[in-house]
Amino acid sequence: MITKRRFVQGSVLAALLPLQFRIHAAESNMQKRIAEIISEYASQGIHRTGTEVDHLSADWLKARITALGVQASETSFPFQRVKPIKASISLPGLSVSGIPLYDCRYTDEQGISGTLGEVGSNAEIGVAMALPFAASESSQRIHSSRLAGQHKAIVIVTDERLPSNGVALLNAEHFIEPFGPPVLQIANKHWPEIKSAAASSAVAQVIVQSNYVDATARNIGARIKGQNAELAPLVIMTPRSGWWGSASERGGGIACFLEMMRGIQESRPQRDVIFTANTGHELGHTGLNQYLHDNSALIKEAFLWVHLGANFAARHGAEVRLQYSDELAVASLVPWLEEYSVSPGAQIMGGERPLGEARNIFDGGGRYISILGRNGLFHHPADVWPNAVDLEATTRWVNAFVQLGIKLAG
Repeated sequence: MITKRRFVQGSVLAALLPLQFRIHAAESNMQKRIAEIISEYASQGIHRTGTEVDHLSADWLKARITALGVQASETSFPFQRVKPIKASISLPGLSVSGIPLYDCRYTDEQGISGTLGEVGSNAEIGVAMALPFAASESSQRIHSSRLAGQHKAIVIVTDERLPSNGVALLNAEHFIEPFGPPVLQIANKHWPEIKSAAASSAVAQVIVQSNYVDATARNIGARIKGQNAELAPLVIMTPRSGWWGSASERGGGIACFLEMMRGIQESRPQRDVIFTANTGHELGHTGLNQYLHDNSALIKEAFLWVHLGANFAARHGAEVRLQYSDELAVASLVPWLEEYSVSPGAQIMGGERPLGEARNIFDGGGRYISILGRNGLFHHPADVWPNAVDLEATTRWVNAFVQLGIKLAG
């Protein structure tokens, strides 16, 4: 009896606590959960599609979903995984190891020998420094050179604005249909020597030797049933694979994915809410492409797609970008941005093809809200927990999207 009285008194006291204090406590608990999710995800290792780490990460995500009281699901599909054997450039007195591009053609063990020069020149081996995203000027120039077959091989040096040790990799947008000459990606640590060799048309040997091996890719998902089956479903998606540990690139999206699931599950939604975390992000969105192939009508039938994209958790060089299909989508998010004092550095409306997985929904004529951003450690192995993550800002963004999800589902 005494125990019961103490419990009742404690409950009354909790109810009488100031609202602001209770809100702060809830936000503090969410921040702890977000930190735990990102740290666990980032510590798993290199998240490349179809690898052992990717499978361990899939099992971890399923367990996380199950712990929320939601039934996890998965869809797997076979694909040919790139297995690098040797990737290097050799000059007199210097040999530098690197990583192949994942959508080019490869060499044998002898590689290719020839003169070095800038990409676009008459050199047999083109060299360029580039940021690790396709829209950059240097990446566009490299892509054009690949299409034109200007060089026997190409060497991409990670831009010197990123850390000197480690390679910031380009996504393999044409993974299903590889093209062009062999492409080697290397860190910028030896850029002075490489640049000097290219300027003097020195002869180098480039080896980009890889095999394809049979592998399995896995999309992880869940569905929370709504009370009104006649309402169009809400879809929440995030990529779950990447080149490295991807703490700030992928971790924020996965944490938001799980927190939105938690909030919506507790809110007893009116409409069905479909969650899908897709592999193959770095390989031309192969996981999402497979998901949309299996659920082709969903693009237009869904009430809205919420895309939890890359980098909005980043601490370094961060700029959050919001992408919307229409004004109604904008209006649904604005109150929650104001509530949690967050604002994007850029906003893109539906007339312009969005970045990230939202482009697949745009191409199919669906409605969407998308969050992603810039990252000074994008696609670089230095994107690690906790240094690469702005936990406080990430928590505010996640809070806004949790409330958005609850509102849209309810």
